[in-house]
Amino acid sequence: MTNRRLWLIDAGYLFNSRHSVTANYQFSYLKLRNKLEHDGPIWRAYYLNSTNNPPSEAQDNFHNWLRSAPPNGPKIITKLYELKTQRADKAYCEICGTKVNLSCPNQSETTPLHKINNEIQKGVDVGIATLSLIHKENYDTLILSSGDSDLLDAIEFLSEIGKKVELVVFKTAVSTELQSRADRVYWIDDFSNEIAAN
Repeated sequence: MTNRRLWLIDAGYLFNSRHSVTANYQFSYLKLRNKLEHDGPIWRAYYLNSTNNPPSEAQDNFHNWLRSAPPNGPKIITKLYELKTQRADKAYCEICGTKVNLSCPNQSETTPLHKINNEIQKGVDVGIATLSLIHKENYDTLILSSGDSDLLDAIEFLSEIGKKVELVVFKTAVSTELQSRADRVYWIDDFSNEIAAN
C-alpha cells in the first residue's frame, strides 16, 4: 500500500517561528525534507510566500535553489505572492481598545506628511487550502508547515474524506485547533540540530 504525501509550506510561518529554537536559528529545507522522507517519500512539496515585487537577487537565488533537485536542492515548487501594503498609522490597544495614532519620528511641522505603511503577507493561506483541495485525489497524507487556524475548515474536510494530516511545525504559534486534528506532529525543535543550516 502506498502513502503519497503532499507537503505544503507557509514560509512566513517557518521563518518567524524558527526563533523558538534560538534567536538566530537557521534551518535547511534540504535537510528538513530529507528528515521527513525517512518516513516515506514526499510526492510533491510547495513553498508559499509573499515577496517584494520585484524580489531581490538574494530571494531569487534562494527560490531557484529551493526548486533544484537533490542532491543540490530540496526540489520544492515555489508559489510567490506580492506583499500587500496597508496603512499602519492607526492601531488599537488590545487591552483597552483605545485608538493609538502612530507617527514617524522624523516627521516635523515643516516636512510633508510621512505616511506609515505596513507590508503583510496575503494569499498564502488561500493558496495552501486551494492546493490541498486541488490535489486531494493525488495524495494520502497532507504534511502541513503552518500554524494558522484559518486552515481549519480545509483540514476538517480533508480529515473527513480520509486524508491523514501531519504537522511539521515549531513549538510556538501553532493553533491548538490544528494540533488536535493532526494525526501526527513533527516538532522541529526536537530535531533542530539535525536540520540546522551549516
